[in-house]
Amino acid sequence: MGLWDKIKGELIDIIEWTDDSNDTMVYRFERYNNEIKYGAKLTVREGQEAVFVNEGKLADVFKPGMYSLTTENLPVLTTILNWHHGFSSPFKAEVYFVSTRRFKDLKWGTKNPIMMRDAEFGPVRLRAFGTYELKVKESGKFIKEVVGTDGHFTAEEITEQLRNIVVTRFTDKLGECKIPVLDMAGNVNELGEFIRERIAPEFGEYGLELTRMLVENISLPPAVEEALDKRSQMGVLGNLQAYAQFQTANAIPDAAKNPGGLAGAGAGLGLGIGMAGAMSNAMGQTFNPHAATVQGSPPPLPTATQYFAGIGGKQAGPFDLDALKVQIQSGAIKRDTLVWKQGMAQWVKAGDVQEVAALFGAAPPPLPQ
Repeated sequence: MGLWDKIKGELIDIIEWTDDSNDTMVYRFERYNNEIKYGAKLTVREGQEAVFVNEGKLADVFKPGMYSLTTENLPVLTTILNWHHGFSSPFKAEVYFVSTRRFKDLKWGTKNPIMMRDAEFGPVRLRAFGTYELKVKESGKFIKEVVGTDGHFTAEEITEQLRNIVVTRFTDKLGECKIPVLDMAGNVNELGEFIRERIAPEFGEYGLELTRMLVENISLPPAVEEALDKRSQMGVLGNLQAYAQFQTANAIPDAAKNPGGLAGAGAGLGLGIGMAGAMSNAMGQTFNPHAATVQGSPPPLPTATQYFAGIGGKQAGPFDLDALKVQIQSGAIKRDTLVWKQGMAQWVKAGDVQEVAALFGAAPPPLPQ
């Protein structure tokens, strides 16, 4: 300090600090040779505390208010310095103003994905981020454990360490809770509150209080999110056949303007509806082939029923109904002959199968001996 600072220090009789920043946590009141006049006025505003330090040792702590620095208001410092009654000389001490207001919107987030096992998706990687708030709860401990002799300590100087604590505890909790990934959005408040309660003692070791912990987002890798979007889109579309018909109907006016005209539109219509039918069948939906055919194009022929028969102790067939009729007329298959077709649980006598039994009535009786 220069001569003017020395003279200014000797004239100062008011010790105060007005904070014009948003992130200063501790500010050391500067004056020449750390000398304070006996009887000087100390002003501590709301949201502040003043901590006196003598030769590296914590002394008196002042809450908001205005004080005259005398032996009556400095009991700890008076004891340390062994002041006698009526002491009036300047004394040396460092004065630290500590901001006790809340420091908001402090960011935290996972640098690397969190690996966890989900009941529905299996192994997944999650990322998360949010904000938290803190305040100085014990000024003396905060200066002793964190600030030291730093004359201008900001929140940025400690948030990296605090962020590591938050992320570590959050990762541990996320692995323990076993909440399904799709249900996490409905549990972010509970996660934030649980982590706040769990981390609070660790913040307390620094003289800090964690007042709020917010989990703003938990996200999956982009590829997994894209797959979920497609899955959701299919659920919203619902009936793919009706959607394809709707899309095709909207496209007909534009198709008519193209060189291919409506003929090209008809070909596209058949292709689109056919694809919709295949997709509907794959998804377990009922698809009507008659409704999906283009006008003038017949539906596919139905497949004939095929039967197997036990003839002479051996399996014979398959036979359609016409072939069965021939076998019945020849006497190879009788009413007690066992028959079976796809969908039947077991072999059944031909006379007990309605459509096969009807063939016996159409066959002529055997020739008389």
